[in-house]
Amino acid sequence: MNKKLMALYGLKWNPFSPDLPVEALLASAKVDNFCWRVEQILVREGGFALITGEPGTGKSVTLRIMAERLATLPDLTVGAICHPRASMSEFYSEMGAVFGVALKPHNRFGGFQALRERWQAHIGATLLRPVLILDEAQEMSATVLSELRLLTSTKFDSRIILTVVLAGDMRLVDRLGGEELLPLGSRIRTRLSMEYASKEELAACLKHLLHSAGNAKLMTPELMNTLCEHAMGNYRALTNMAAELLAAAAQREIPTLDEKLYLEVFAAPRRQVASAAAARTIPRKR
Repeated sequence: MNKKLMALYGLKWNPFSPDLPVEALLASAKVDNFCWRVEQILVREGGFALITGEPGTGKSVTLRIMAERLATLPDLTVGAICHPRASMSEFYSEMGAVFGVALKPHNRFGGFQALRERWQAHIGATLLRPVLILDEAQEMSATVLSELRLLTSTKFDSRIILTVVLAGDMRLVDRLGGEELLPLGSRIRTRLSMEYASKEELAACLKHLLHSAGNAKLMTPELMNTLCEHAMGNYRALTNMAAELLAAAAQREIPTLDEKLYLEVFAAPRRQVASAAAARTIPRKR
C-alpha cells in the first residue's frame, strides 16, 4: 500500500500485510510461555523445541516473535534454515553459511566436527547455546533431520550444544512419531501446539492489528464480527479477507470499511456463480 493510501486511512502500515513489523504482532499467553521457555531454559541447556499446527494458525508469527526476543540476548547466535528440502550436502553448505564456518561439501565429517567446535566455542564464551530455527520442517528429509540430531549432542548424548526450534504442520507430528524419526521425537523438550482460533481470539487479533497500525476505527464493529465468523478460526483467512476489503475500499476511497462493502466484494461473485449455474439448467428453445 503506497503512502497516499496509507495517509487516506491514517495508517502507519498495512495492518493485514504478511510483512508486519514485529511490534504489530499479537502474542497469546501460550506463545509468551513458549518463548519464555526457549529464552530462559533451552538456550542455556540446549535441545529441541517444536511448534506444530495447521496452516494459518500462527506458527510463522510465533517464530518471528521468538526470533525477535532471542535477538535481545547479548552475543547469542541465532540462525535459520531457508531451504528445508535441501540434500545433505546442501544442508551442510547452508549450516556453514548460517554459523560462519567454511565447510567443504565432499568432507562431511570435517563439517560435522567444525560446526560442533564452533558451537562449543560459543557456549564457552557466552554460556548460551546457539539457536537454529527451521520452519516448514515437515519438508525436511528424515536423513537430514537425523543428522541434525547427531550434530547437536556430545559426550554420549549427555551434553547438548545447540538449541533447535522446529516448526511444521501436522505431517511433522506424524513423522516424529514414526519409527525412523522416533529418536528425534523423543528429544523434544518444549512443545507448542497451535490450534484454530476462537471467534473471540480472532476479534482480539483484528482489534490489535487495527490499533497498532494507527486506526482502530478503520472497520465497523459489525464488519469485524462478520469477518471473524467467516474466517473459520484461521488467522491467515481473516487477514486475507481484510486485505481484500481494504484494497477495494482504497480503490473507491471509502473512508470506513463496513458490511455493505463486504457484501459487494465477497457476495457478488457467489451471486454470479449461482446465476451462471441457474442459466445452465434452463432448457434452450429448439
